[in-house]
Amino acid sequence: MFDFGFSELIVIAVVTLIVVGPERLPKVARTAGHLLGRLQRYVSDVKSDIKREMQLEELKALQQQVEQQARELESSMRGEAAKIEADVNKTVAEVKSGVTVDAAPVPLTHAVEAPAAPAPMSLAPHGDAASAGREPAAVPGSGPEKA
Repeated sequence: MFDFGFSELIVIAVVTLIVVGPERLPKVARTAGHLLGRLQRYVSDVKSDIKREMQLEELKALQQQVEQQARELESSMRGEAAKIEADVNKTVAEVKSGVTVDAAPVPLTHAVEAPAAPAPMSLAPHGDAASAGREPAAVPGSGPEKA
């Protein structure tokens, strides 16, 4: 900060000793040390405040840049979405116009035969006249088994 050599410091100490006197010199030196410490802390605080403000300005600039890019991205996405929507609407219109032209009823040139009806099933309970000639089926594990 200041470019003092050893000889300049000796001259300052001798002048201070003569002006202040030997009795008050320790008290003045202590007070000067406290003031110098306060000055250093003040300078440090000012530096940190300036640094913080610079970082804040950088962050604000970065925020504005990001917001601008987000707006550009949003506008490009909206443009692309509009293009896609227009293409879809065009395709839907083409399909609708194609369906209405091709939707004329096609006359049948040959008769369609109905499928054959399935054979009726008997729902009679076991032991009635329809099943009198048959034996009931054996259920495995229900009767005596031969080994």
